[in-house]
Amino acid sequence: MRTITSTAQIQPQSTSRIMMIQPDKFTFNHETAESNKFQQPHSVQGLSEASHLLATEEFDLMTSQLEKIGVELHVFEDNDDEFKPDAVFSNNWVSFHQSGRVVLYPMMAKNRRSERRMDIIQALRKDFNVEEIIDLSHFEKEGKFLEGTGSMVLDRRYKIAYACLSPRTHLDVLYAFGNALDYEIVAFSASDENDQPIYHTNVLMCVGDIFAVICLEAIKNPDERQRVRATLEETNKYIIEITMDQVRHFAGNMLLIRNKKQDKILVMSTRAYESLTDQQRKALSDYARIFHTDLSVIESNGGGSARCMMTEIHLPLL
Repeated sequence: MRTITSTAQIQPQSTSRIMMIQPDKFTFNHETAESNKFQQPHSVQGLSEASHLLATEEFDLMTSQLEKIGVELHVFEDNDDEFKPDAVFSNNWVSFHQSGRVVLYPMMAKNRRSERRMDIIQALRKDFNVEEIIDLSHFEKEGKFLEGTGSMVLDRRYKIAYACLSPRTHLDVLYAFGNALDYEIVAFSASDENDQPIYHTNVLMCVGDIFAVICLEAIKNPDERQRVRATLEETNKYIIEITMDQVRHFAGNMLLIRNKKQDKILVMSTRAYESLTDQQRKALSDYARIFHTDLSVIESNGGGSARCMMTEIHLPLL
């Protein structure tokens, strides 16, 4: 049985402080579509000049509702430097940690690399203590990628990084992350019914403090599947299994956060919520208040959902 280290005892799994980037040039990204089967190239919105306006409406509704329930949001506008259709998915380029470390990640699509913005980190320094910036983006020169907490689902309490390998998630970068932040790596392969690799771990898996949502059927190798299950059980997680069909509805793309009163909130899209069974909703409601919002334009064109839009700020306050 695993034990929580003294460091993990002071590291909560969730936070009430969330960074988000308002979409400005959001549209279907052709550079990411080959490895992201959740994007829908024939979406009407994806071919429309108004797609970014519809995405902005979804974003604004989501942020206003989160603020109403007491979540501390740090919202930044997309800058005008370059065309960044996926800037709304900020969790792929940066992560913030209780140790004061900030990690920058190597991105597969060239038109996503300019999403890494030092001006945002500098702005956050006004309120948070940044001890060190760990820049892994140099792996891009080797064609090796790790797209933040899209590629990894972190158990911050036990310092475990779950990761399904794909063109966007390379073992070498995973272990570089693990060595830098002292995380155990639990790597595995995951694919859909057509044996297409699942591009990001956070579409099939969510780790809360005492629960985990996961599509175990996507992990075809029985040894890898057993290791993932055993690790979750050893870290005292109640496992809620979802199907591959629910994964396609972004039911794995959830994030446990808190509000300023420290109430637990599980954030997901309305599409994800409606795909859950009554039993699954009841089980999740035992652990947190469920919050859902319509993200259909962002989901269909971007191939990501609620969790991808939220970057947790675990940095210590000044």
